[in-house]
Amino acid sequence: MVPYFDEKFAAIMTEWTTQAGAFLLGRKTYEMFAASWPKATDPADENATALNTRPKYVASRTLDKVTWNNSRLLKGNVAEEVQKLKAQDGGEIQVHGSGDLVQTLLRHDLIDAFRIWHFPVVLGTGKRLFGEGTIPRAFRLVETQQIATGAVLHVYERAGGLKYGEVEVGEETVIFDSDTAASDTSAPNSRLQRAVRCAARR
Repeated sequence: MVPYFDEKFAAIMTEWTTQAGAFLLGRKTYEMFAASWPKATDPADENATALNTRPKYVASRTLDKVTWNNSRLLKGNVAEEVQKLKAQDGGEIQVHGSGDLVQTLLRHDLIDAFRIWHFPVVLGTGKRLFGEGTIPRAFRLVETQQIATGAVLHVYERAGGLKYGEVEVGEETVIFDSDTAASDTSAPNSRLQRAVRCAARR
């Protein structure tokens, strides 16, 4: 991903990071961030200032404590703890990296927006962003940006449940539906005060 960085990419990432009211991190991402960002002490570095000073909630089954400034370990049921955080005031909660945590959030329908970077490279392997157990939901594209290196940003926000339809194929009518989705889209999602926004790179 590094070869595709440029000034516009950096500016977009800085704008995102400084919008966060808090950060929600999995163990691996927390350990990586906690080992590097505290060393960035330049007051002019807006990313470092945001990450080093704002609340950070860490989801982990193995850590006993977290020592990075203003960090708190989430204990017990992570989904329930995130629901409590969303019900509080304080601006959006951002998830950076944290692939396993994202899967937990998806299974419990706790993500309100995705910021997804697409890079012009094929790795041939890797983790799925939308893994098994993801609740089917509709999203709408609210922003697209392209940088000179060829990377493209897509920002998606929640747009309610899936909409189904049917199409005639010859003499048959094919209905596009999903038992899994239909069983979960009957009840409207409650609107909470804080939004969880996931920054992903594909």
